[in-house]
Amino acid sequence: MALERIARATFARLKKTALTLLQIVVTVLLLWLVFRDPSKRAEMAYALGHAHVGWLLAGLLAYGVVELLSAIRWQWLLRVQSIDLSWSRVLLLTLIGVFFNFFIPGGTGGDVVKIFYLLKETPGQRSLALLSVLVDRIIGLLGLAVLAAVLIGAHWSWLTSTPETAQYVWPAIIILIFTVGGIHFSWIVSRHGLIHKLPARFPGRDKLAELALAYTLYGRAWRTSLAGLVVSVASHVAFFAVFYCAARALDHDGIRLPTFGELSVVMPIVNVLSAMPISLGGLGVREGLFQVFLNRLCGVSEAVAVVISSTGYFLMLIWGIVGGLLYWFYRPSEHARLRDIAAAVAKAEHSVAEEEVALEIAKEKKR
Repeated sequence: MALERIARATFARLKKTALTLLQIVVTVLLLWLVFRDPSKRAEMAYALGHAHVGWLLAGLLAYGVVELLSAIRWQWLLRVQSIDLSWSRVLLLTLIGVFFNFFIPGGTGGDVVKIFYLLKETPGQRSLALLSVLVDRIIGLLGLAVLAAVLIGAHWSWLTSTPETAQYVWPAIIILIFTVGGIHFSWIVSRHGLIHKLPARFPGRDKLAELALAYTLYGRAWRTSLAGLVVSVASHVAFFAVFYCAARALDHDGIRLPTFGELSVVMPIVNVLSAMPISLGGLGVREGLFQVFLNRLCGVSEAVAVVISSTGYFLMLIWGIVGGLLYWFYRPSEHARLRDIAAAVAKAEHSVAEEEVALEIAKEKKR
């Protein structure tokens, strides 16, 4: 058994390393395709050289609002389970999560670190603390799905008016449908108490069990969940504003720039597709999508479209660096290596999943 566990762990590490290397290759290739044209690079340099600092600062502030709203939503979810973590601690862990989202491959690296240090901050409340992060992420995804459904539905003809843009709209819709469908499926499985009947090695069993326990713990707090959904939508709108400010910063010589409305319709599609684990942090994918959508639908030059994307990303990265500095001075009970953090969180998640399985078995015996 010990050799089997070592073999599985080794295979998992090799698989993760191979995926990271593939993401690096794809990222470099996509960025090369976007920036390879010398004339386009010259136009980008000119646009950046004439950027308005005031709009850049506004974009920086807008992303601060995004994370501020995220911290508010998370603290509400913590308080539902009587976890009274101070506002400063919640905001600190949120920004530390931003830092690790940028510097750990994969879209959930920040969540893993947040969970690890949250567990250190809330001894004796492991399950409740861990599930608050999971529910927070679900509400964030549902907020994006709601916003995307409204915006894409209202502007369907415009978004699909060119073959180049239409080919990206459908994949984004399919991904959103599968995401929301997966959440709904987990709720059905949870409602009927079927988690314990799944094989121990069933793919995603632990995650389904976590979701089941989350539904049980947060099911009665529908008002808080609904308020969190509203805040989530507002957070996504503030995120759109980051890239709008990046666009306005490039305004010179009467060049064509997207309106806030146009950018808001495009952004859900860009966010969904760039969140796929194809490249590192969506780099290259995001720039390519901006180039296609803003050029074909809004008449923005390809070079300016790429600069809007890159500038928005840079404004977010600044907050990631702030989170890194806060992490440097943060003194929890201990600092740990990333590998140890991931292992500790995985162990905690498995323990919580087994807790849900035990609860289901106990309920079945009482029937």
